This record gives sequence, structure tokens and C-alpha cells, in this order.
Amino acid sequence: MKLTREIKTTILVISSILLFIWGYSFLKGKDIFTNYKTFYVEYENVEGLNASAPVTLNGLNIGKVNSIVIDSATGKLIVELQLKTDFPISKSSVATIYEPGFIGGKQIAIYPNYEDKTLALDGDTLQGNVKLGLTSSISEKLVPIQVKLEKLMSNADVLISGINNVLDKKTQEDLKISLSELSKTMVEFHKASASVNSLLEDNKAQINGVVTNFNKISSDFSKISDSLNKADLGKTAKNLEKTLATVDKLMAGIYSGKGTIGKMMNDEALYNNLAKTSKELELLLQDVRLYPTRYVNVSLFGKKNKPYVAPVNDTISKNKN
Repeated sequence: MKLTREIKTTILVISSILLFIWGYSFLKGKDIFTNYKTFYVEYENVEGLNASAPVTLNGLNIGKVNSIVIDSATGKLIVELQLKTDFPISKSSVATIYEPGFIGGKQIAIYPNYEDKTLALDGDTLQGNVKLGLTSSISEKLVPIQVKLEKLMSNADVLISGINNVLDKKTQEDLKISLSELSKTMVEFHKASASVNSLLEDNKAQINGVVTNFNKISSDFSKISDSLNKADLGKTAKNLEKTLATVDKLMAGIYSGKGTIGKMMNDEALYNNLAKTSKELELLLQDVRLYPTRYVNVSLFGKKNKPYVAPVNDTISKNKN
């Protein structure tokens, strides 16, 4: 069968039209031979999301954003998602706008709800959510820091102004003088420190001797302490306590007039007799010393004893009277 020119021209035109449609769809990222699912998501703010932005599921690119329109009635943004996947997406899945990095633009990630067994059909509306990107998160955290920094700078400005008001010319001069005096003091302190070091160096041998003696004294004291510990001071103290108790009992008996010593200390008549006897003995010794011939008369040649002659002044008789 021979094709006429008109048939060839018709086939060429139809092929050109189909090729144009396929090329246009391909340039828009849509394959006319692939079965796509279309879902819609409502957002208050798309955060700079653009058409043709990728749509991912668990990090896998499964489609793109086909269009973004504004609902004139509610003012919300309606985002049309064009997905090419056989993965079952539940109706309660959430389409979240996120920012993958500093360079890439906004994208949409679908978080499926595996517990929901109701699948979303072509043309259904999914729940929308917006996740702050890295830049937005940093900006949100930097805002309070910026406010605090501004307050800090303001307080620093007030502090510096107060310091400038306090440090007038006279105060500055006084401060310079104080710093100069402090420098001199540090120099003198350095000299004193050098003198002390020299003194310690010169008397190092004596200091070592003192330390050695102290160590020896400490050792001796330790030995004495050990000796005292071995001496059983507790037993000695108990014996001393018993002895003192006995002495107290003995002294109490003496004070109460018990025994010979007690009676001698408490009997006034005995004391008077002893005093009288002592006095008479003293007078007797004195009379023997003054007048020995009254008591001793010795004759070496057989002479007769001389009669006793009483003294003119008899001290004994006078003392008796």
C-alpha cells in the first residue's frame, strides 16, 4: 500500500504534536507514561518553598511540588504534590516543609503514619507542618543572645561613663601616684625578700641544727610517751587514789580524837601536863648548870662533903612562885 503525501503529512504533524507534548512534560519533570498520584497540603506559610521542589519519603525522592496557589477564601497556601511511588501513604501522614542545608532550598518530607491503615487516595489532602531550618533555628536562638548582648553593651556603656566621671584629672593623677608608690613598694619587697634569702642561706647550718635538735627532742618525747604508756599509769593512779583515801580516813580519825595521836591532839589536859613537865625539866637543867654542887660533890682526897648551900637568888623557886 502506497501512502499518499497527505497521509504522510498528517502522521508527521501528529508525531510532532505528541513529541512536543512529551518534551514539554519532560521539561516540567512529568513523565506522561508514568502513573502519578496527586495530593494537596494546606500551609499558613510555605517558608520560601518553590514549585518543582523535591518531595522525599525517608530520604528518597518520590516526587515534586507541582504548584503553589493561594486560596482566596481562607488565605492559605495550597501546595500540590505530584508523587510517583507505589508506597502506601496513610491519610494521616504529615507533609513537612524543611531545609536540608544552607545551600539547598526548601523541600517537603512526608512522614507516614504506619499505625493508620487508611490509605490516602489520589486527590486527598494531607496534614501540613513546617520544621524550622538550620538558619531559622540559629536565628531564633541568636535573637535572645542579641537582646542580652545589647543590654550588656548598654550596661558597659553606663559603667564606662561612670568610670569616666569618677576618674577625673585629679583622680587620674592620684592613681598614677598610687601605682608609682606600689611599684616602689614591690621593689623594696624584692630587696627584703633577697635579704631574707641571704639570711637564710648564711644561717642554713644553724637552722639545720635547730631542726635536727627538734627532731631529736620529738623522738625523745615519743620515747617518754611510750614509757609512760608502758608504766600503767592507770594502775598507779588507782593505787594513789586508794592511798589518799586511807590518809583521809586516818586524818579524819585523828581529828575525831581516835587513837593515841588523836587523843594527844584533842586532850587539852594532856597538852597542859606535857607543857608543865617540859617547863619543869627546863628549870631542872638550868639549876644543874648553875649550881652543880647541889647534885654532885666529889672529893679526890677524902675530904668531907660540904654542906648544901642554897643560892641567894633561887630562880627555880621564883619561877615556881
